Amino acid sequence: MLFIVLGIVILLGIIFVVMYNGFIRLRNNCDEAFATMDVYLKKRYDLIPNLVETVKGYATHESQTLEKVIAARNMAQSAATPENVLQGTLKSLFALAESYPDLKANQNFLELSDQLRAVEEDIANSRKYYNAVVKQFNTKCEVFPSNLIASIFHFEKKPMFEVN
Repeated sequence: MLFIVLGIVILLGIIFVVMYNGFIRLRNNCDEAFATMDVYLKKRYDLIPNLVETVKGYATHESQTLEKVIAARNMAQSAATPENVLQGTLKSLFALAESYPDLKANQNFLELSDQLRAVEEDIANSRKYYNAVVKQFNTKCEVFPSNLIASIFHFEKKPMFEVN
């Protein structure tokens, strides 16, 4: 009888450790996924001045649009939802580029546009990855019996990344 009780206690202890370690792994995955997304966003911010400088050479009299792009980039770095601020201004920059056929054929502009497009794809993929990891973490926080471990150690649901 003592061996049965001892076996059950050991089994419960193993289950407890496995669940706790699962939470730690998922929490670390969430942090890593968010950091990856942040790296791509910073990369995009760093590309914008290069793109603006290339456009400036062709569109010197369109400086107001270019100044708005730079201002939006700076605001986006400190905004709560940087995506909304930056998306509109990037669209206006590319609309401006459409007005200059020579610019659209410029190798620097094409390379920067391709880099920006690739970074946008990376950002979208990193958002998907982040949300998938957060979904796993949140599910583990809510299902029984791991929700008991979550409440004991204060593992709380994480928000999904959403762009308005």
